[in-house]
Amino acid sequence: MKIGMNLLLWTGGVTAEHFPLMAQIKAAGFDGVELPVFGGTPADYKPIRAELDKLGLKCTTVTILTKETNAISPDAAVRAKALEWLKTVVEINHTLGAETVVGPYHSAIGEFSGSGPTADEKKRSADVLRQAAEFAKQANLMMAVEYLNRFETYLLTTAAQAVEMVHMVNHPNLRTMYDTFHAHIEEKSQAAAVRTLAPVLAHVHISENDRGTPGTGQVNWSEAFGALKEVKYDGWLTIEAFGRALPDLAAATKVWRDLFPTPDEVYQKGIQFIKSRWAA
Repeated sequence: MKIGMNLLLWTGGVTAEHFPLMAQIKAAGFDGVELPVFGGTPADYKPIRAELDKLGLKCTTVTILTKETNAISPDAAVRAKALEWLKTVVEINHTLGAETVVGPYHSAIGEFSGSGPTADEKKRSADVLRQAAEFAKQANLMMAVEYLNRFETYLLTTAAQAVEMVHMVNHPNLRTMYDTFHAHIEEKSQAAAVRTLAPVLAHVHISENDRGTPGTGQVNWSEAFGALKEVKYDGWLTIEAFGRALPDLAAATKVWRDLFPTPDEVYQKGIQFIKSRWAA
C-alpha cells in the first residue's frame, strides 16, 4: 500500500513554485503525489520529473475532459480531440514516470444532457477510451477512469456503471477507481462499492464527505478500509481534498467555505489517519 497526496488542494498546474511543498509532503511520510495534468506538453513536465526523482517521490496524475474534448459528443471531431488530448496525457505521464492516470475522462465534467446516459454515449466513450488505453500500453501506463456523483457528471455515477464501462472497453490498460467522497453520495454502502469494483480496481481516493480532512466527517471509514483490506487492495491511497485557494477550482468543486484550518492539516493529519485506520 502506498499513500499519496493530490496537489489539487493547492494548484491546477504544478510549477517550481510548488517544489518546496512537495518536499514537505515527502517529509511527512508520503510515498508520492498526484499531479493535475490539465494542459501543457510533455516537455513542460520534465523539470517536475527531475524534482520528483530528486525527492524520491513517485507520482500518479489526474486529468479531465471538457466540452471541447467530450468523448461522448455526437460530433466525431470533438471525440477526436478527446482522444488527441488523452494521448498527450499519456505522453506527459511517460515523461513524469507516472504509474497511473486517474479522473473522470470518460466524458466532459460538468456537462449535462438533461437525462441519463444513452447506449450510444456509453459506446462513444468506450471507443475513445479503448484507443487511449492502447496508446497507454506503449507507455506501460494504467488508466483508472473515475465515476463521480450525479451532480458533477451523468455518464458514470456508480461502481456498477464504472465496472460496466471497463468491460465495454475490454483493454488491460483501462481499469477504474474508488473515491470515498463520491461513494458516500451515490452508493448504499462503501463496502459494497469496493466489492463491486474489486476485480478492476486500480486506484483509491481518500476523500471526506465535505472534501476536508479525512477522518473528520461522515464517511463510513470502517466499511471503506475494511472492504479494501478484505479484497486485498495493495495500491495507492491518495488523499483528495479541495479548498478555496484557486477560485476556478473552488467553483468547479463547489467549495464555498473553508473546510479545514490549514492545508497543512489535511495532509499531516490525513496521513496519520490513513496509517492508523489501515493498521487497525
